[in-house]
Amino acid sequence: MVGWQRHLQCALRRIRRRLEHNYSLSSNYSSTSTSRLSPSLLPSELPGIQRLWKPPSASISSPLYQYFQQLGISTSRKLLAGSSEETPISSPLTPVLAIDSGKTEEKKVVANRTKVQAVLKKIKQSPKKFNLVAALIRGTRVEDALLQLQVTVKRAAKTVYQIIHSARANATHNHGLDPDRLLVAEAFIGKGMFLKRVLFHGKGWAGIKERPE
Repeated sequence: MVGWQRHLQCALRRIRRRLEHNYSLSSNYSSTSTSRLSPSLLPSELPGIQRLWKPPSASISSPLYQYFQQLGISTSRKLLAGSSEETPISSPLTPVLAIDSGKTEEKKVVANRTKVQAVLKKIKQSPKKFNLVAALIRGTRVEDALLQLQVTVKRAAKTVYQIIHSARANATHNHGLDPDRLLVAEAFIGKGMFLKRVLFHGKGWAGIKERPE
């Protein structure tokens, strides 16, 4: 712990000595350049030189701060105007916005949809039996699918009929599609949420049965 602290202190001393040396050289150069000026020139005649060689404030005694001032590096920036008539200075970190951004109206582009779907959740029925009915109407016209489901003697046919009818209503009323040209591209059911229950067997054996939620 003591070794690296000693090396760090030595490095900080070297940096401080170098900064003080550079500041002393810059101050000597400014003093010699001012002595070479003609004494006939008044301070009021050279406002730029007077502002350039203005001595730093007496309250600031840090050589590092004075060295930054000599290099022209400012540690702060005045962002507000001095009076109400002046306009405030914009911050460099604020992104520049377009001048006419508030006046222009956004044009909403309505895309013509080619696929419309209807989803039904929490169906209390076997996924395998449901997919057998859904396989009958895949790739057919919507009108033919509805007729096929009306004559199918299956409990899942009624649920599939409601879903296809809802999808046709969405396509017709919400998106303006032609109901006579609609096709059933996909019709399937997933496993979804299910409940696990104990299935008892003989001789002390048991299994797990899954019920749709």
